[in-house]
Amino acid sequence: MKSFITKISSIIILGTVLASYNTMASEYSASGKMVEVTITNISHGEFFTPIMVASHQHGVKLFEPGKPASYELEVLAESGNSNPLKDRLLASGKVLDVVQGVAPLPPGQSVTLNVRMNKHNSHISVASMLVPSNDAFFAVNGLHIGKAKHAVTVYSPAYDAGSEINDELCVSIPGPGFVCSGEGTNVESGEGFVHVHPGIQGSADLDKAQFDWRNPTAKITIKRVK
Repeated sequence: MKSFITKISSIIILGTVLASYNTMASEYSASGKMVEVTITNISHGEFFTPIMVASHQHGVKLFEPGKPASYELEVLAESGNSNPLKDRLLASGKVLDVVQGVAPLPPGQSVTLNVRMNKHNSHISVASMLVPSNDAFFAVNGLHIGKAKHAVTVYSPAYDAGSEINDELCVSIPGPGFVCSGEGTNVESGEGFVHVHPGIQGSADLDKAQFDWRNPTAKITIKRVK
């Protein structure tokens, strides 16, 4: 456990120094109301990779439970890279604003990202990978905010993208800076559809006592700021 804390200490410091993570504005933002999206990691041992938040029109979904994950969601869930998903959303023409964090979020900590929202783009989506895991992620999947005057709080379980088997081998779990430093992909296919993640079983390189969770894993609070 001490070695794990040592490995991640520099990342935590980086996340503290990069205070702009809490207030960064997207290059894609347009006119509209600013909303704060605060994400709290309520797992006891998993980190969240840099979080992506988007505001968009009705009908935009990051995934559908029980159906295969898109390629872009697969990349996020297996490697933590949200750029392909961001690009797909922006290319749809149905997205007003996309912001991305710049540092991992440790257990028990929170971060706030600001996005713009207007009457045509009144839905919020959020996504991030849980590490260490093969293809676990949490998400807010097109939550309608509308004209809500008070803060809206929701909780997300950990989902399994179903794109990679949960072998819990470090060779297929991304790093660096965490327990594993693999490539973040696995050539063997998973279950084939998005579902609630069964958690860390401790079957290979991951310690169940340290990294397993009980859902939900993330608390998300959204409120208007101006």
